[in-house]
Amino acid sequence: MRDQTAGGYDFESFLAGAAPRLLRFAYLLTGDGHRAEDLVQEALVRTYVAWSRVVREDAFAYTRKILTNLYADWWRSGRWRERTVTEIAVAAPTNDPADEVAQRSWLVAALRGLTARERAVVVLRFMVDLTEADVARELGISVGTVKSTTARALRKLRVVDGDELPLVPSEKGQTP
Repeated sequence: MRDQTAGGYDFESFLAGAAPRLLRFAYLLTGDGHRAEDLVQEALVRTYVAWSRVVREDAFAYTRKILTNLYADWWRSGRWRERTVTEIAVAAPTNDPADEVAQRSWLVAALRGLTARERAVVVLRFMVDLTEADVARELGISVGTVKSTTARALRKLRVVDGDELPLVPSEKGQTP
C-alpha cells in the first residue's frame, strides 16, 4: 500500500479540510454541481497520486491548480455548452438567513452569463484573490489577456437592464 503521508500530513486530513472549499471553487467555475464534483474528484485523484511530492503548506494550492487546469482543458476542448441567462433576479437586502443562499444563487446565475474563460478569470481573481500574474500563470494566458478578460466580464456583470448589480466584486488592484 502506498504511504499516504507527506511530511507527517496524511491525505485523509487534507481531504477532510480541503474538499468542501475545492467543491465551492469548482462550482463557481462551472455553475454545475455535477460537473464541479467530477472536477474535484479528478483533481483529488491526481493529488493523491502525487502526494509524496506535495508539500503540506502547498497542498491546497497544488490541488486548486490541478482543478483549474482540468476546467481550462474542459472549456478549451469545446465539450461545454454556454447557457445564456436573459434575466438575473436580485434579491432585496434583508436580514433573512436565506439571504446568503439567494446571493449565492444570484452569483452563480450571473457567472453563467459569462464565457468559460471569463468565469475562470473572475473566480480566480476575486473569489480566490489571485493576482493577475497568478491567474495568467494558472490559465496559461498572458497578463494582458487576464486584464482584458476581467474588464469584459465585469462589464457584463454590471449591466442588467441598464442598472448596476449590487453584488459585483470591486476592481481592487485593477489598473485603469
